[in-house]
Amino acid sequence: MAEAISVSGGVEGAADKVMSFETGKLAGLADGAVVGRLGDTMVLVTATASRRVREGADFFPLTVDIEEKMYAAGKIPGSFFRREARAGEQAILTCRLADRPLRPAFPDGFRNEVHIVGTIIGADQENPYDVLAINAASAALSISPIPFDGPIGATRIAYSADGEWIPHPTYEEVTDSAFEMVVAGRLLDDGDVAVMMVEA
Repeated sequence: MAEAISVSGGVEGAADKVMSFETGKLAGLADGAVVGRLGDTMVLVTATASRRVREGADFFPLTVDIEEKMYAAGKIPGSFFRREARAGEQAILTCRLADRPLRPAFPDGFRNEVHIVGTIIGADQENPYDVLAINAASAALSISPIPFDGPIGATRIAYSADGEWIPHPTYEEVTDSAFEMVVAGRLLDDGDVAVMMVEA
């Protein structure tokens, strides 16, 4: 396995928040694997692609899955079989949220199956994992051999009752805010930013 590489930086506009990304420790057999962290919320995102073109496909076969594990919040399922439940509403919405900005960044005519899996490995019940998963997925695709015109950057911003924009707000900050939205985009060669998704 390759040597672990980690990068981190403060969130601009929020001095107490740090976002970090690490690769090289987990999921070494995936084409690309990155652990994203914001506070104590952690998401492992893997990206894999088939080596062969999918026969008869007239669309790009991209699958995005988010797996919420109860152990991420320090809980053990209480059912008889001790199994994880199927994907919840938040996980399904996060899959769609990640798919929207990532899909246009693949080349036209690319027909190999691509599977992106985000596994929530830590949930601090304070920081949402959805935007973190988009950024980690973009990083995983960027370090993989899969053709991808990225990276894609995503952020959630909330407009507080005090009239200030809060980047990467906590659940509490979102509840107390008047408005929130998620924006994703990528930097173009000429320095402009191509906005690929706005979700309000």
